[in-house]
Amino acid sequence: MLLELRAENYAVIDHAVAEFGPGLNLLTGETGAGKSILIDALALLLGGKASSDVVRFGAEKAVLGCVFETTPGAEEILEENGIDPEGDEILLRREIAGSGKGRVFVNNQPATVGVLRLLAPELALVHAQSETLVAFDAAQQRMLLDRFGDVSSEEVGAAFGRWKELEAKIRELQSVEQDRLRLMDLWSFQAKEIESAGITDAEEDVRLETEKRVLANSERLFAGATAAQELLYEAEVSAETLLGGALRHVEDLAKFDEQFKETAGQLAAAKASVEDAAATLRDFAGKVTASPERLGEIEDRLAALDRLKRKYGSSLGEVIAFGADVASKLADLENRDARLAELEKDLTIAAAKYMVVARKLSAERIAAAKKLAKTAERQINELAMNAKFEVGVTPREDVEAWTAHGWDRVECRIATNPGEPLKSLTEIASGGEMSRVMLALKVSVEEGANAAAKRRKMALPRTLVFDEIDIGIGGRAAEAVGQKLKTLSEAQQVICITHLPQIAAFADQHFLIEKGESGGRTHTGVRRMKREERVEEIARMLSGANLTESSRRHAEQMLSSAGRPARTAGV
Repeated sequence: MLLELRAENYAVIDHAVAEFGPGLNLLTGETGAGKSILIDALALLLGGKASSDVVRFGAEKAVLGCVFETTPGAEEILEENGIDPEGDEILLRREIAGSGKGRVFVNNQPATVGVLRLLAPELALVHAQSETLVAFDAAQQRMLLDRFGDVSSEEVGAAFGRWKELEAKIRELQSVEQDRLRLMDLWSFQAKEIESAGITDAEEDVRLETEKRVLANSERLFAGATAAQELLYEAEVSAETLLGGALRHVEDLAKFDEQFKETAGQLAAAKASVEDAAATLRDFAGKVTASPERLGEIEDRLAALDRLKRKYGSSLGEVIAFGADVASKLADLENRDARLAELEKDLTIAAAKYMVVARKLSAERIAAAKKLAKTAERQINELAMNAKFEVGVTPREDVEAWTAHGWDRVECRIATNPGEPLKSLTEIASGGEMSRVMLALKVSVEEGANAAAKRRKMALPRTLVFDEIDIGIGGRAAEAVGQKLKTLSEAQQVICITHLPQIAAFADQHFLIEKGESGGRTHTGVRRMKREERVEEIARMLSGANLTESSRRHAEQMLSSAGRPARTAGV
C-alpha cells in the first residue's frame, strides 16, 4: 500500500505531501489544478522516463519521494541488489536536475532506475493516460487471467527449468570442435604433469622441508647433539654425575628426617630425565649424516613441487584437487559422444514433460478465459459502453515460444461499437475507454469465486492507480464506476482521479488538488478533506463555482448513499 507521496519543485508544485490510506483514495479539483501531475510523479518513482522539463522554473532540481508498505517480493529484490531493508516500509526517492541528470535512492541508499522498475510490479500498477498500454502488457494480461482462474504455472516452470538446464549442457558439449581439441590438449598436459609428479600426499613438501633443514645443517647439528650429550652424561663432571652425588646425600638425610624423602624423589626423577635426554641426543647424533647427494635430491623435489603449486594451487592439497578436476573434465570430453547421447535422451524426456504440463495449463487458461470474457463484458457495459469483449488464449507450441509461464499468448480484445471487429486493447483510441476496461477487468477478477486464495498465490500489485477513468460518462454509469472502484478497493488500495461527484462520493479518503498564486508564481497543493469540506467539494462538482443550498443538500445525500452497501448498477 502507498502510504505517502511527496513532490518538491516538480512542474507547478513547490511542495506537496499526500498521505494515503487503505481502500479508495480519490483526488478531485478544478480542471488544470494539476491532478494528473501527482500520478505522473508516482510513475517516475516506479521507473518512468524522466525529463528536465519537469523541474519547476527557477529551481535546481525536482525531488520526488514516496513510502510503500513492503512485500516479500520487494524485499527479495532489495536483497538481490544489495539494498538494506527499512523495517516494514520501502522508501523511494528520485531527484531530477535541471541539467537532465538524476539520482535514485531506495531506503536512502543509492540505487538505479532499473531497481525502481524491478520494484514497480510488486508495489503499484499505474493506469495513467500516458502509461496504461505500457503497464498492461502481455505479461500483465496473462497474470490477470491466471489470477482469475486460480491457474498456477509452477509445474510448467519446473519442467521448463529442467529442459533449459539440459539444453545448456548439450550446447556446452557441442561447442566448436577446435575448442574441444584445444581443451583436451591443455587438460591432458595438466593431468599428465600432475600425475607424473607422483605426489605422495598433501604433506609431502612439509616433511621434505624438515629433512632439508637437517641435512643443510648436519655438521652443526652433530656437534651440538654430541656436546649436549657429553655435558649431560659422558663428561667427568656431567649433570648425571652431579645429580647422582646430590641424590646420595639427600637419601642419607631422609633416613633422619622424612621431609627429605620428597626431595630425594625429585632428584631421582631429574636424574632419570637427564639420562633419557642424553640417550635421545646420542641416538640423534648417530643418525646425522652429511649427504650432499640426498640434499640435492630434496632440493630438486621441492623445486618441482613449488612449480606445481605456482601453476595449480597454493598447496599440494589444492594441486591434487586440481588434478582430479582436470581428469574428470577430460573424461567427460573423451566420453563426449556417450554423454551427449545420454543428455539428448534426457532432453527428449524433459521436452515431452514440458509439453504435457504446458498443454494442461493452456486448457485451464482457455476455460478461465471464457468465464473472464463473459464477466468482464458485463462489467464493461455497465460503464457507459456497448462493447463486445473477448480474452484470447493462443498456444504456441514451437520451441521458440516456450517459457517458464507456458507457451500461451494471452490477449484481451474488444469491439467498442456494434458491428466492428474485435481488436487488441492497444488499438483502443480513447484513454478513458482503456481505463474503464481495466477497471472492469480488475473488478471481475476480484469477484472470482476464490479471490482471497488467488491473491495469496499471485504477485499482483497492492496499489492500483487510475487517471481520467470517467471521461465520456455520467449519470447512473458514473455511479456504477464508483461502486466498482469501491468493490475493487476492498481487496487492494485504489487511487483514482475523478471529475464526477457520483464517483467522488465513494471515497474512503478524499483529497483536493488546489492551484493558487503567491508572489507572482503558481502553486499547486494537495490536502485531505474532512466530511464538511467534502460536501462543499462535491457540491462544487455538481453545480460549478456558484454553490447553492440545493447542491449542498444533493452532495450530502450522495455521501450518505455512497456509504450504504453497494447495489448492482446498470446504464
